Amino acid sequence: MLRYRETGELHKDFHGSMNAAVEFVGERYGREGLREVFRNTAQKVYRSIYEKLKAGDWSELLEHWRYFMEREGADFSIAVTDTEAVMTVRRCPAVAHLRKLGMVPSAYFCDQTVLLNEAWCEDTPFEAVTEITGEGCCVQRIIRKHSTFKDVKHDSE
Repeated sequence: MLRYRETGELHKDFHGSMNAAVEFVGERYGREGLREVFRNTAQKVYRSIYEKLKAGDWSELLEHWRYFMEREGADFSIAVTDTEAVMTVRRCPAVAHLRKLGMVPSAYFCDQTVLLNEAWCEDTPFEAVTEITGEGCCVQRIIRKHSTFKDVKHDSE
């Protein structure tokens, strides 16, 4: 069961505040400052997702992705195989809402996604690879590290 399930009215204007926040931190502290913010968010605020990933279980992350994308009306799909989970975002609701408000997304805006995914995968059997394919479009991959399986095999030999 997803621990971080917000209910009630959806306040998309939050994306405008996040746009300003990532711009502020990014301009003053650079990408490393943003990395630290999103590392703390991923590993402390969303701790149960991180703990499951450390245990080799991506189910809560996938539920998190699906819940929030559906809640905000994103155009997206998620495909899962034994070795990777791929979320393709064809229309990001956050970027679409910024544009609706007449705002320009910060150059750091997508770092929220990129750095959060990377932090979730830190010290886990997974790696995150995010490709920004256009404004409001990306492909997010959570990939099982092959070396993990090889290491297990070698340990038992």
